[in-house]
Amino acid sequence: MNTGDVVTWERTFTEADIQLFNQVSGDQGVHHVTPDEQGRLMVHGLLTATVPTKIGGDMNFIAREMKFQFHRPVFAGDTVKCEATIMAIEPAEQYTNVRTEFVCRNQNGKEVMSGYAAGVVKQQT
Repeated sequence: MNTGDVVTWERTFTEADIQLFNQVSGDQGVHHVTPDEQGRLMVHGLLTATVPTKIGGDMNFIAREMKFQFHRPVFAGDTVKCEATIMAIEPAEQYTNVRTEFVCRNQNGKEVMSGYAAGVVKQQT
């Protein structure tokens, strides 16, 4: 992992994902349980946020601060691709401090979410 590295990951959200997140989160907002006029369920913002957090999990990243900006809704059937850029790496005694910035786009290339995460990766022994 180096400053400037870009890591990507994408996932397609399903109605089953939304229904499970309804149960796990307790968020039963009408837009997550009732299809819109086009027959679509809206994906929860924090469910959308699992796309960049999956990248962090692959790095064994322990988040200390995260910021998400939601630009447009995501619906069941949408594919969201995240590009996370390593902005800073600062070695410390037991951990390496890491800061990333990310942008997530839907299958049409429209930005749906952006933000950053700051945290640590534990040194391997």
